[in-house]
Amino acid sequence: MASIFTKIINGEIPCYKIAEDENFISFLDISPLKKGHALVVPKVEIDYIFNNSDETLSKLMVFAKKVALAIEKEVECKRIGLVVVGLEVPHTHMHLVPMDQESDLSFKNPRVQMSQEEFLDLANRIKKNL
Repeated sequence: MASIFTKIINGEIPCYKIAEDENFISFLDISPLKKGHALVVPKVEIDYIFNNSDETLSKLMVFAKKVALAIEKEVECKRIGLVVVGLEVPHTHMHLVPMDQESDLSFKNPRVQMSQEEFLDLANRIKKNL
C-alpha cells in the first residue's frame, strides 16, 4: 500500500509544496512544530533512510539544503534544524524545522495552528527564495 507521501507525490493528496525536482519533493508539514516546518521526501518509496543508495542520500541532503536556506530567508530563526525519525510514515523523509533552541525540535511540543491561507502564503514566499 502506498504511503501518504507517495499519494502526495502522485497528486492524490494535496500539499503545500515548496520545491520539487525529478527525485525529491518538499512541502510544509500540516502539523508543524514551528511555522516553516517542512518535509523533504524522495519520490521513491523506501522505508528506512539508510536503505537508500549513497547517491540518493547525497542528493537528498543537497536538495534539503536548498529548501532549508529558502525557509531561513522567510522565517525568523537562529537556524534550521534537521530531524530524521522515520517511524510514523514508512517512507524516507527529513523534517526541516526553524529553531531558536534545541527544544524546538521536540515532537512532544504543541503544534502550531495555521489557516489554509497562512500555509499557502508561507509556501509561496518560501518558493520565491529557491
